[in-house]
Amino acid sequence: MASELKQQATAVRERAYAPYSNFKVGAAIRGASGTVYAGCNVENAAYPQGTCAEAGAIAAMVAAGEAKLTEVYVIAGSARPVPPCGGCRQKLVEFGAGDVPVTMATTGGVEEKTTLADLLPGAFDAAFLGE
Repeated sequence: MASELKQQATAVRERAYAPYSNFKVGAAIRGASGTVYAGCNVENAAYPQGTCAEAGAIAAMVAAGEAKLTEVYVIAGSARPVPPCGGCRQKLVEFGAGDVPVTMATTGGVEEKTTLADLLPGAFDAAFLGE
């Protein structure tokens, strides 16, 4: 089933809007229903206004009515696998448990596997908001 995430992340990466950095990223996440949601980075001339691929995939999942992810795949055109940025790590943890598998890949076929807990140890979550 991970091959489906790889296929969708790879395909959506090609549609990334990255005219400034030319660094295209694709992400695919599997919701609890089994449905795969994909997203790509979308840059903006006002750099902080861009959107990461992982955030786009999460937005697609939430827009479809799901709020739990069970697997993540991220691919970029780099020499080594690129992990999600800090903000995206926090966004992923909002919707996935610590044991959710995360595969980071390059367009050259190199893959590295980890979990959300390994990407963001000591994550801030809703439990901190209660009394």
